Amino acid sequence: MSASQPPIDSPEIRRLTPVLGPGHTFGSVTDKISSIVLTRPTSFGWYIGFALSFGFTALMTIAIGWLFTKGVGIWGINIPIGWGFAIVNFVWWIGIGHAGTLISAILFLLNQKWRTSINRFAEAMTLFAVACAGIFPLIHTGRPWMAYYMFPYPSTMGLWPQFRSPLIWDVFAVSTYGTVSLLFWFVGLIPDLATLRDHATTKSKQLIYGMLAMGWRGSVRHWHRYQSAYLLLAGLATPLVLSVHSVISFDFAVGIVPGWHTTIFPPYFVAGAIYSGFAMVLSIAIPLRKAYGLEDFITMRHLDNMAKVMLATGLIVAYGYFFEFFLSLYSGNKFDVFLVQQRLHGPYSHFYYALILCNIVLPQSLWSYRLRHNVVFLFLMSLVVNTGMWLERFVIVVISLTRDFTPSAWGRYQPTFWDWATFTGTIGFFVMLLFLFVRVLPAISIAEMRELVAETSEEEK
Repeated sequence: MSASQPPIDSPEIRRLTPVLGPGHTFGSVTDKISSIVLTRPTSFGWYIGFALSFGFTALMTIAIGWLFTKGVGIWGINIPIGWGFAIVNFVWWIGIGHAGTLISAILFLLNQKWRTSINRFAEAMTLFAVACAGIFPLIHTGRPWMAYYMFPYPSTMGLWPQFRSPLIWDVFAVSTYGTVSLLFWFVGLIPDLATLRDHATTKSKQLIYGMLAMGWRGSVRHWHRYQSAYLLLAGLATPLVLSVHSVISFDFAVGIVPGWHTTIFPPYFVAGAIYSGFAMVLSIAIPLRKAYGLEDFITMRHLDNMAKVMLATGLIVAYGYFFEFFLSLYSGNKFDVFLVQQRLHGPYSHFYYALILCNIVLPQSLWSYRLRHNVVFLFLMSLVVNTGMWLERFVIVVISLTRDFTPSAWGRYQPTFWDWATFTGTIGFFVMLLFLFVRVLPAISIAEMRELVAETSEEEK
């Protein structure tokens, strides 16, 4: 240990260990993170996990191929339930993608240093979730080969998108969100790609990472332009966190269906999206830190902060549930009152009680400091919350459509094997992309972690 570096058990280091594990230098940060990609052998567990997720992705491919062959009749949708798993899963996946942009953009603008260890794989999670979500608007229309009609392409036939259609709103909102998130993620990767290029041991890796690094040399001019571009993209991405899921909530709010026609949906959907998104970040962070020994980078402080954000957004979601009931009863609208009765006593009431249990009752345990610092409990709670948020979307879509305005238009929805195959296939696709990501790119930002080390050293002087 050099004379300028304080002992590992010094008060200065102990004060900073919640953000970064003790004893780290520029070299140790670079070596530990880059070795996962460059020198660490691929484990047998990685191959098993990748094979399983690839298998589910193949099942999704088969399900979509059969859908193209036979049509949407292979799903459980009917009259009056014209929206089924496709819309439920679309809204759920978009919600999961919100935490990545929140961690990357908003916490960056607020100068929250604890985001540094989790922002890279959270951004990747956003892109993969958007990719999974984008599948459903494409395939649920029944004519996916006509999807280009939804974009403002130069049409010689004079056909333009119907901008009053919620489907068009989704296309524009999600494509904008995906584009800005991709740019934000790639710009942040450039210094790390140059680091991998300089530390690569084979010619092929040097060539690939060198091309992706776009000539980065770490000069003052490069850093100045990088920081300006990163700040600009963070500013662009911040309003997207609020706008994208608000636009998707309008898919429901502009309808006259009881349970949908409410002005509370935009903030209610945004809070739910952040809720499920942070749950998914926890679901990824906990196995990742265990598998690759990253406990000194993804510390208990990170897990504790994410649990607190989950608790706060969960309370907002609970308020939304309460206000839905209040507005329905206070309005005196007999159709809204009937919907409340259906949620409590109707054929799908068990789904509603399950979502209350998963989204409101069980997460209250996060008030406990001891439970927030129990890694196994946090992992299980993150799975519970994501299950509850999926149930919430199911309840919103299906229960509202099951009981229409007249009893002659009532029906029941029962998902088929192909519904489940498509849904589980997107989960497999998402996990498969995560497995590939951690093998070919740094899951934690090397440049930002080294910057944190530099700031730590400055504070110690």
